[in-house]
Amino acid sequence: MAGTIAARPARTTLAFTRPIAEPRPVRVILIGVALGFLLVFLFLPLIAVFVQAFAGGIGLYLRSISDPTALHAIKLTLLTAAIAVPLNTIFGVSAAWAIGKFEFRGKSVLVTLIDLPFAVSPVVSGLIYVLLFGLQGWLGPWLREHDIQIIFAVPGIVLATMFVTFPFVARELIPLMQAQGTEEEQAARMLGANGWQTFWYVTLPNIKWGLLYGVILCNARAMGEFGAVSVVSGHIRGRTNTMPLHVEILYNEYNFVAAFAVASLLALLALATLAAKSAVEARTGPKTPAAPFIASR
Repeated sequence: MAGTIAARPARTTLAFTRPIAEPRPVRVILIGVALGFLLVFLFLPLIAVFVQAFAGGIGLYLRSISDPTALHAIKLTLLTAAIAVPLNTIFGVSAAWAIGKFEFRGKSVLVTLIDLPFAVSPVVSGLIYVLLFGLQGWLGPWLREHDIQIIFAVPGIVLATMFVTFPFVARELIPLMQAQGTEEEQAARMLGANGWQTFWYVTLPNIKWGLLYGVILCNARAMGEFGAVSVVSGHIRGRTNTMPLHVEILYNEYNFVAAFAVASLLALLALATLAAKSAVEARTGPKTPAAPFIASR
């Protein structure tokens, strides 16, 4: 009797450790549905963009992307990302450090505020900046007196882009730093390291892959942002048009080849971002909050 009772848990454990496999028809259907969605909603539109971009020949394509207004839109997009991404990186690291390493009153409020751009429509965020810095806004008269222009100028575009992109770096690093704890930093301080040395030699090596992942996502959103930038830019051709806005204007003017030519550059930037993102994911392993920490060990 005792032998019979002792044998039952072993059979139960073996049953639970047996790998679960769906029937082959189910697997084929699921894979087919996934591939079908990718084909219809990703690959076909992407192919269509490049087909339309080269519909007029390589010469027309090169003329479209080398047009002075297109070049200005490309430069403005890169400039905006070059300003917004580093500033958001500094904010993201600082916020993640404070939230992940310290306990203080109002911590949950700070986390909620970081998530705010995910809940607010980009168009609404652009209208907020118009309300603040527009000619009829709260700070408009003071800005006009001091000959400072923010709305319908580059500063407004940068501010709107920063607002919609600042959660990305912080949101990647907060769970990572919380998972790491503070033991290593405390050990470094006990050994005589100052705050900067602790961050540079202890914290940064542990978060570098998560930080890079957040920067890549932040940069992708900054270059592709449309809603908030559309509100604050004024759509001034050759002055305040970024690449997405320039594509919209060309398309509305029925200049389809030029529109798709510039859109193909955005698509190439997206593909480059995807490749960088995949490379980081391959380096860090499965996408979990502690994965970059584990991979850096």
